Amino acid sequence: MNSAKKKTLVIGASDNPERYSFMALHRLQQHGHPVVAIGRNAQTVLGVPVATTQEAFKEIDTVTLYVSPAHQKEYYQYILGLHPQRIIFNPGAENEELLQLAKAKGIQTMEACTLVLLSTGQY
Repeated sequence: MNSAKKKTLVIGASDNPERYSFMALHRLQQHGHPVVAIGRNAQTVLGVPVATTQEAFKEIDTVTLYVSPAHQKEYYQYILGLHPQRIIFNPGAENEELLQLAKAKGIQTMEACTLVLLSTGQY
């Protein structure tokens, strides 16, 4: 089990407790990972301010995506410019184009569920 804390950017954050992005934000915090978030609505979710713009977050280890490929294109250069160690494409967010762009920059990519990775100690 990897116990290192990984600063994570949740893209597609929601204040709806039934959404997987909400659950992931909660579970990331429970596991002690620092979390920042971007979503459609400016709000605070579980104490985390949700930005509606592409903020210049620093030292992002992981970007976890909860937006469909159709809505990811506007984030390509932003995500790559953050120089994360990895990008997690959660179910429904799989995107071969962004995956290839990330790999070309040496960024690890995973088509996986953040919730499962956390619950199995693989995060």
